[in-house]
Amino acid sequence: MSLSSNKRKLFVAASFIAALGAVGIGIYSEGQAVETTDNNVVTQGAPAALPVTAIRAKAVPVQIWSKYSSRLEAVDFAEIRPQVSGTITEVLFEDGQAVEKGDVLFVIDPKPYEAAVAQAKAELSSARNQASFASKQLKRAQGLINSAAISERLLDQRKNDASVSYASVKVAEARLIQAEIDLDRASVKAPISGYVSRAEITRGNLVEAGGNAPVLTFIVSSNGIYAAFDVDEQTYLNHIRTVKTLNQEKADKIPVRLTLGSGGQLFEGFVHSFDNRIDAASGTIRARAYFANKNGMLLPGMFGSVQIGSAKAQNHILISETAIGTNQDRKFVYIVDAENKAAYREVLLGERFEGKRIVTKGLNNGDVVITEGLMRIRPSMPVDPQFADKVARAD
Repeated sequence: MSLSSNKRKLFVAASFIAALGAVGIGIYSEGQAVETTDNNVVTQGAPAALPVTAIRAKAVPVQIWSKYSSRLEAVDFAEIRPQVSGTITEVLFEDGQAVEKGDVLFVIDPKPYEAAVAQAKAELSSARNQASFASKQLKRAQGLINSAAISERLLDQRKNDASVSYASVKVAEARLIQAEIDLDRASVKAPISGYVSRAEITRGNLVEAGGNAPVLTFIVSSNGIYAAFDVDEQTYLNHIRTVKTLNQEKADKIPVRLTLGSGGQLFEGFVHSFDNRIDAASGTIRARAYFANKNGMLLPGMFGSVQIGSAKAQNHILISETAIGTNQDRKFVYIVDAENKAAYREVLLGERFEGKRIVTKGLNNGDVVITEGLMRIRPSMPVDPQFADKVARAD
């Protein structure tokens, strides 16, 4: 009975081993896709190529923009101070009023200066009469000297009197000019066109001219506005090298865009000037952009954000961020080679432009770049590029 039991156990074990072998052969045959016909082995074809989204690289004109913070400054700014002393009798403007160059803003009591002008005119008239008399005396003396009727000494005296009287006329004329200037300055005028601030000193107050003269009001010009900002050295070199001279009439103007606060309205202008040196401490150069400011929205002292663009568009290859992979500190893309296989290509990237990256090195016109699914791609893997955009441009 024990012998029969052992035989049964051996039979069951042998059956189990045979079953496992049949299953293994089936699995191996399925994995290798092998069929046997008349002792010949036929192997199935290579795996199908992986469909991938791709674009064909092409350099397109790109105008690069760099962003900086800025403060707005008036094109012209004037502190209005009295140039003559006296009591303010009139204030002829409203706070914030637009004024033109030459408009009278304040009137300082003109009576003392009118009297000074009248006195200077009288002194000039007297000096001219004296000069006329001295001239006649000199002519008589010159006529009599030939007949020895007068002495040489008297002739010299007449010449001296004529010279002194002529100088007195010049002094009187200068005094009259100064008196008229003071009278004109009694009417305090706007030196520039623009918007006037409030009156800091009002009617009835006495003001003194000189080095400590008080500020009567301020004027900022209405002829556009400046945005001042600092540009790094590399951007300056990249943007200015294509511009011959900013002061030339036909020089290319470097465009600038200005936004205030968190955004909103966009103002367009151009670079007016760069400073004449690089700040060694910060590695930047001061720049100034001009904006027409026709609606008067831009005010001096405002903060804004400016974008400075290159003077001319330059050709660059653009690719989307999804096409770029990172290998430690290096950037790479996969391209499709002539055999429709994925090839690893290291690239150098430039600035961002409209959601894409500029490729400065590593790609050439016509390269087919895989734009999506980089995690599934391996070098030398067969791929089937599907062009999402028939236009030869990176999207």
